[in-house]
Amino acid sequence: MAAAVEEIINKKELSDRESAMRTLNTEIEAISGLKDSVALSNLTKALDLMQNAPGRIIVTGMGKSGHIGRKIAASLASTGTPSFFVHPAEASHGDLGMITEADVVIAISNSGESRELVDIINYCKRFGIKIIAITKNSESSLGKAGDVVLELPKYEEACPLGLAPTSSTTATLVLGDILTVGLIERKGFSKEDFNLRHPGGKLGSILKRVGDLMHTGQDMPLLDENANMQAVLLEMTSKCLGCVGFINQNGDLTGMLTDGDLRRCLSSSILNEKAFNLMTKNPKTATKDMISAEALKIMHDKKITNMFVVDGTKPIGVIHIHDLLNNGVA
Repeated sequence: MAAAVEEIINKKELSDRESAMRTLNTEIEAISGLKDSVALSNLTKALDLMQNAPGRIIVTGMGKSGHIGRKIAASLASTGTPSFFVHPAEASHGDLGMITEADVVIAISNSGESRELVDIINYCKRFGIKIIAITKNSESSLGKAGDVVLELPKYEEACPLGLAPTSSTTATLVLGDILTVGLIERKGFSKEDFNLRHPGGKLGSILKRVGDLMHTGQDMPLLDENANMQAVLLEMTSKCLGCVGFINQNGDLTGMLTDGDLRRCLSSSILNEKAFNLMTKNPKTATKDMISAEALKIMHDKKITNMFVVDGTKPIGVIHIHDLLNNGVA
């Protein structure tokens, strides 16, 4: 009995794996087909229209094409290209007013014959609004209306019925990524630009700047480099950051001591020492504009837990590794 049950389970697992492999292979073929279906000249024309649009990029599509369109619009907007999705059915009931003559419309339809797109297409033609058509059929109504056509590969759907959008939506999603990445590279969109659009969540934490997290002013453990070790111990204890930075008479950061340094050089005569003789000279520093993830990498690589933040040679703050970890930078 147990052997029979195990055989049934094994057959189910084998069947599921075969189904998964068929789906993967079919969708991989569809993605690969983009290499042949999308003419490079049309891709360049589409990117030119999008980059030079004085307004926004409006993405539209019905059904599963609409779901993919929402993702494309979101990716464009988050990477420096103002964009949003307009539902074609809502467009016919007032939302056409959201589309201006300064915009470029990306209309998505696998067949190119979605009835719901008719009003948007007619509106764009009436006001001279450029259309980038994404469709499998360049001779369709949408294909003929498009100022630029990005043709999807003519591969079968992964769905065994050949009906549910699967391979086609995957190919459309990748084509949207091609456009998004193309504009990122054309515009020279940077990590700093990305940070401005992603202040929340994990990405926002990783992309925060050191200046957003550092301790400043009276919270900085800072003394003259000629201070005695008794003063150093009091400063380190009162500021609770496990370190003290030292400055010369010009206010330049010249060194620092950590609680670990103190333990390593502990002796009966340590209180008679001057900070200058024990401090680590020219310590590793950060700038306030440094991305927090970069600061964490430096701390990890150098096996340190604190860094002073400087403006030139002047200390303006200090950051502890716990400040980074507690803010989700990892």
